Amino acid sequence: MLTITNMEKHYGKIAALKEVSLTIPSGSCYGLVGPNGAGKSTLIKILASIIHDYKGEALINEILLNHDLKEKIGYIPQDICLEEDISAIGNLHFFGKLYGIKGKQLLKRTQEVLRLVGLSERSKDKVNTFSGGMKRRLNIGCALMHQPDLIIMDEPTVGIDPQSRRYIFQMIEDFKNAGCTIIYASHYMEEVEELCDHVAFIDKGEIVENGSVAELLQKYAIPSIYIKGSNITLEVVEKYGTASTKKGGYLLQTNEPLQVMENIILYCRENNIELERLELVQPRLEDVFFTLTGSKLRD
Repeated sequence: MLTITNMEKHYGKIAALKEVSLTIPSGSCYGLVGPNGAGKSTLIKILASIIHDYKGEALINEILLNHDLKEKIGYIPQDICLEEDISAIGNLHFFGKLYGIKGKQLLKRTQEVLRLVGLSERSKDKVNTFSGGMKRRLNIGCALMHQPDLIIMDEPTVGIDPQSRRYIFQMIEDFKNAGCTIIYASHYMEEVEELCDHVAFIDKGEIVENGSVAELLQKYAIPSIYIKGSNITLEVVEKYGTASTKKGGYLLQTNEPLQVMENIILYCRENNIELERLELVQPRLEDVFFTLTGSKLRD
């Protein structure tokens, strides 16, 4: 669907992107993960044809990215871009007309999008009466009026309620099932793990690593065990691997988790120590990011 080759962008002496190359498969949700200021927004603004001054190239279905391809792309910016003093219908009509949709087609598509984003019953209400989550959903709807093949979402769940977040997640699954390709830029690792098939880590303008979520977890994440008990000390836990404190217990990293769990159980029996919790910990993408960059995600 999308091939990016040696893309670079500078703001004065500051390199926002450094030789970024990626291949994004069709019909997938592709996560673009990194801290604020890492280059995510710059990259997706180039793909959305908002930024034109850059080096390198991007191909969409083997066609060079240019203004003529904007009709194939739906861009949902991080900042909500709605007119607050008009209705949801009014906003959708405005964006539909920008893409040349008119007459009965505009009316029909507006109703379809209102149903899609769950706002049919509030269609005639002014946007300034909407909650943050409703505005986010309408913001997404405006980018879908022209039925794009590639949907670019920049931090679409910032500042919204759990119900709206779950609604947006279901929308993304529906997009994928309909054959759309989604680029999902975020620094919320748990969202990327749930939604995305593939992911690229970007930090300081560079792609640190990319691949399928499952492959990266298998390649980089170190298995961990969580241990909690009244008489368990860090000194004891560190005999079995690299340990750190976590929520009143200890997180122990080890490449042999099952064997280490057996050893800990045996130690506790021999020393009359009662364990409160002893469990395997699921590897997380944030652990992979830490392994690759030496730092947690920064807001």
